[in-house]
Amino acid sequence: MSAPERIPPQRGVSTAELLSEGELTVHGRITDASNAVLYATVSLAGRRLPCVYKPVSGERPLWDFPDGTLAGREVAAYAVCRALGWDLVPPTVLRDGPLGPGMCQEWVGPTPDAADFARGPEQLLALVDGERPEPGWKAVGFAEVAEGRTALLVHADDARLRRLATLDAVINNADRKGGHLLPLPDGRLYAIDHGVTFHAENKLRTLLWGWAGEPLPPEIRAALAALDAELAAGGELFARLGELLSEAELAALAGRVAALLAAGTHPAPSGEWPAIPWPLI
Repeated sequence: MSAPERIPPQRGVSTAELLSEGELTVHGRITDASNAVLYATVSLAGRRLPCVYKPVSGERPLWDFPDGTLAGREVAAYAVCRALGWDLVPPTVLRDGPLGPGMCQEWVGPTPDAADFARGPEQLLALVDGERPEPGWKAVGFAEVAEGRTALLVHADDARLRRLATLDAVINNADRKGGHLLPLPDGRLYAIDHGVTFHAENKLRTLLWGWAGEPLPPEIRAALAALDAELAAGGELFARLGELLSEAELAALAGRVAALLAAGTHPAPSGEWPAIPWPLI
């Protein structure tokens, strides 16, 4: 797969406009994904940007999510993340493309043909010996790494991950794997693959359980309160989400936000659904 030349941004064209209205050119397919994930670029007014294009036509049917809805859920996850005031999900839009309507998201990190291309979250997740994590790490649980041998799965005690764990609880993320975490050299952290989210039933499944039961930090409570108020007001965000989610899913979203605020703590596994995704990465 050959990466196209990246043209620096030009004034007057926003990333959202570029993703929504730019000429979409597909360069190749990310082959390790279960659904069709295409590496592409969008070009408009002298600006070119790498992106991911996931056409609805390439979505694999799931037993518990309505067909053809995963792209919209990705867009809804971005909208909710921005409403919380967090820059954790790359800009994401719905648009038409060469293979029909789909999700288009800004590509972050190295391009697919780069020598250092990797999505490994090595500095954020680890399997370690012992029964307790070292300082700076939070324990998730024990994982079998070989026949008769287990290791402790830990993640970094990192404020960015803590916000992401909260976002996952809000959007009811059913599949937060390690490979979905994209830490960048400049200190930013992005998360991708939010297609199986916003189910009306509790399906939270994640590697980020390290804060389960702990009090929500004040800045997270403030972000949740702002989202709660925005949803209750029934304004632009509510209308946009109403185009992407069912009434039951939108009501469940509001209920999860209210429940987090009422409890004042990070959620713990319910026991009604596998708490940790597999494979881990």
